[in-house]
Amino acid sequence: MGASIRLADLVDAFDWASAVGPWENLVYISRESGQVWLVSDMDDSGDEPPEDADDGSKYLVLPGKQELDLGRSLALRFAEGRLAEDAGLVKGFFARPGAYAKFKDLLARRGALDEWFAYEAQGVEHALRAWAADNDIEVIDDAG
Repeated sequence: MGASIRLADLVDAFDWASAVGPWENLVYISRESGQVWLVSDMDDSGDEPPEDADDGSKYLVLPGKQELDLGRSLALRFAEGRLAEDAGLVKGFFARPGAYAKFKDLLARRGALDEWFAYEAQGVEHALRAWAADNDIEVIDDAG
């Protein structure tokens, strides 16, 4: 295996990469050491990227939610499994802007918001572990 990274650090970096706004956030991970750079084009937030950040043999760019299929499709899978009677309604939410607010409002009304957050966290962890394994990065569990 190549580098290693703590699961909590990988999840935090993923959250950074997935932030939505009028700016772009990138996360570089050293293939050798597992060091993480959080880079943003918003003001002076974050780190400066490594000088040779574009060298794919040295650095990985951590994908965000959309690249790991953790946005709309994760919500739809949850709805189909937990809110089967509302799955069509949820699908309709994601055809228009403001989908997540409507989705979370529905979850709150159905008493399923905590279940969603747990499901989403599990989906993120699973996707990040798979991505790391595909890229020869060892994920170190936080417990222990």
